[in-house]
Amino acid sequence: MNTAIELGLIYAIMALGVYVTFRILDFPDLTVDGSFTTGAAVAAISIVNGVNPYLTFLLAFVAGFLAGVITGLLHTKGRINGLLAGILTQIALYSINLRIMAKANVPLLGEETAISPLKDAGLIGGWGSIGIFAAVAILLALILAWFLHTDLGLAMQATGDNEKMIRSYGVNTDNQKILGLALSNALVGLSGAVVAQFQGFADIGMGIGLIIAGLASVILGQAIFGTRSILVAVLAVIAGSVLYRVAIQLALTVGLDPNDMKLVSAVLVVIALVVPQMPFFRRRKALMNRADPGGAAAAGAEAPTSPAGARAGASAGAPDAPTAGGTR
Repeated sequence: MNTAIELGLIYAIMALGVYVTFRILDFPDLTVDGSFTTGAAVAAISIVNGVNPYLTFLLAFVAGFLAGVITGLLHTKGRINGLLAGILTQIALYSINLRIMAKANVPLLGEETAISPLKDAGLIGGWGSIGIFAAVAILLALILAWFLHTDLGLAMQATGDNEKMIRSYGVNTDNQKILGLALSNALVGLSGAVVAQFQGFADIGMGIGLIIAGLASVILGQAIFGTRSILVAVLAVIAGSVLYRVAIQLALTVGLDPNDMKLVSAVLVVIALVVPQMPFFRRRKALMNRADPGGAAAAGAEAPTSPAGARAGASAGAPDAPTAGGTR
């Protein structure tokens, strides 16, 4: 079970990236399946060639960032449907990842990785490593929450909420989409690098179907813990990722065939989507909103009230006030 929690915390980095596109930008990005493997491939091949394992995290982050930029350019400048743009980048990345690794699998056995000190200290599989991975995931979540409260982050939230409205205030929504996709896939690539070093290999198929795991983490966590603020939402994503991995581990423990895990993942997503729509949960949400009207208002949208305010927001590259993205 400890291993499932560790994996949940590592994959939470990927889930934070999915949160940016799925909740903030309202963009169905399928680049994730490819950029995750790209991050793992870059990290693995760099370590094999003697690069400092900690530096490979930065390289994987940049590789994922570039993958997201490509999807963003295809969508915004090429005027390609967002779903199709992600699929095209994902398909292209399959060949690119094979080029990076020069083969389908790169083992890291015997190589010094960033996880090696934890293994040498006997922390892997225990609460020590869980604490370390939790600290990293929470730190990234806090950084993301801080970014989404900056002018640039508010403009990104507004782009996902009401693209036409925020464009009328002078914000370049194309640039916001490209930045959001780049940031999302950068986090996904970083997660791929950590997973590769944790598992001891990078494989060409390790990212297949990963978007389902990311969506499950986001939907499951926020269905249980809510989205009263950006901070609560991003922390809920981490909790959702852990719960998802624990659920998978429990499914294996009770004897389900490992080949059925994709089916289990799909069922979990369906449950997480359907259950919050049931009358009981709707009433519970309504009661929570009435009990905390101030929190709901703080997380809600408030557009600029004057042309001067709008111009000020546009000159800063963002709207003058928070938008409804804060409730995501």
